[in-house]
Amino acid sequence: MILSKTPYRLSLFGGGTDYPAWFEKNPSKCISAAMSNYCYVYVKKLPPFFDHTIRLGYSKVESVSNVKDIEHPAIRSCFQHLNIKSDISIGHDGELPARSGIGSSSSFTVGLLKALYALKGENVTPYELAMQAIHVEQVVIGENVGIQDQIMAAHGSIRIIHMGPGNRYKWHTEKVNLSQDYHRELESHIMLGFSGISRIAEMQAKKQVDNIKEGLNTNLLMKMSEITNEAIDLIQKEQSIDQIGRLMDKNWRVKRILAEGITDDLLDSIYVQSIANGSLGTKLMGAGGGGFFMFLVPPERQEEFKRKMTQIKVWVPFAFDMHGSQIILNS
Repeated sequence: MILSKTPYRLSLFGGGTDYPAWFEKNPSKCISAAMSNYCYVYVKKLPPFFDHTIRLGYSKVESVSNVKDIEHPAIRSCFQHLNIKSDISIGHDGELPARSGIGSSSSFTVGLLKALYALKGENVTPYELAMQAIHVEQVVIGENVGIQDQIMAAHGSIRIIHMGPGNRYKWHTEKVNLSQDYHRELESHIMLGFSGISRIAEMQAKKQVDNIKEGLNTNLLMKMSEITNEAIDLIQKEQSIDQIGRLMDKNWRVKRILAEGITDDLLDSIYVQSIANGSLGTKLMGAGGGGFFMFLVPPERQEEFKRKMTQIKVWVPFAFDMHGSQIILNS
């Protein structure tokens, strides 16, 4: 059995500029982090005792004998990509819910590819792993997704992703090296709260990509790029969390109007309530429409903040992941 462990993604600044439709013509950056919350994927050989040759377990169970009959698009596409045809069993479990703005689908794709390569006895670098996950999701499946989720799931840590100009594969990452004190300070301020609303990211992403292609968001994305560059400078120079929080609010006010459905009355009320109760900066994670909020709150105020934020359904302890996708069992 092979078991992979792959982190979810925490987008800090630049989300929305990582779609190829934008960065193939406009050089862009985003700064993102991996979280110490994980999805786990196991793969193992399926013994020849069953009527089926492929068994899959995720939110449902599939038992088939032909790859083309697999319903799960990422599993089917990864099998096709690696020319895997039969005699295999796969299972998945995640620590956080899908469709919640944390890049869970890309973490699954990265973790599955990592495990399948290990089953074949092959090692793959984080760069190659991210490249192949991007190819599977954007080309084989044909989804409207960006590229930061796959990159962060594969690499881990806090990274600046440099993108374009050029095609979807023209990118490179730069690890952000912070002092231990500042790393702990930033980490201790981050709170993750689940709104209780799940949404299909593909629908929100498609609206944003369509607007990019029609030239509707050019000025907004240019403004977000300026904010991202300023935020990167602040973080690399280890400036105050207050300054980062103000930029996060500034960025959210731009992002919320990129496309219809990114926010609504409930999500707006959570945002307003968080600022009134002492958040230094608040943003809705991912493409919008629901999922997790990220708040920047001084540690000494966090318990009171939780009590006042009555609309948050679940709080998730936060820490950075520094390793990216790993094989934690190979027996």
